[in-house]
Amino acid sequence: MNKVELVGRLTKDPEIKLTQSQTQFCGFTLAVDRRYKDSNGERQADFINCIAWKERAVFIQKYFHKGSRIGICGSIQTRTYEDNEGKTVFVTEVLVDEAEFVESASKPSEPTTPTTLPPVDALSELPEEVDAPLPFEI
Repeated sequence: MNKVELVGRLTKDPEIKLTQSQTQFCGFTLAVDRRYKDSNGERQADFINCIAWKERAVFIQKYFHKGSRIGICGSIQTRTYEDNEGKTVFVTEVLVDEAEFVESASKPSEPTTPTTLPPVDALSELPEEVDAPLPFEI
């Protein structure tokens, strides 16, 4: 089984990019706090590289920005490529299958690249506030 669930903060604004075949994607880094503090009493974080494709990438770019908390589910993938010097580079990243709000949604940002985007799935149509009772007591 290969399943990853993470909650963290984006380290920079996500940007939509295109593959050579014009498929949309966005790569981003998620800062995820560790459960424990170091010997100085400070909390450490791991920086996890993530990649989202197509409508999910557009959703993330539209509603999240640097510092936003986001919850993701996906799987770990590894790949290799040759750098400019001919050395093999190994990459491990999370392939995002799901992305969720962890805090109040911010206003959608204007898309930067490309200028025309396909319709986003129903997740992009979430209201800013939902007035419904919680299924548990606070």
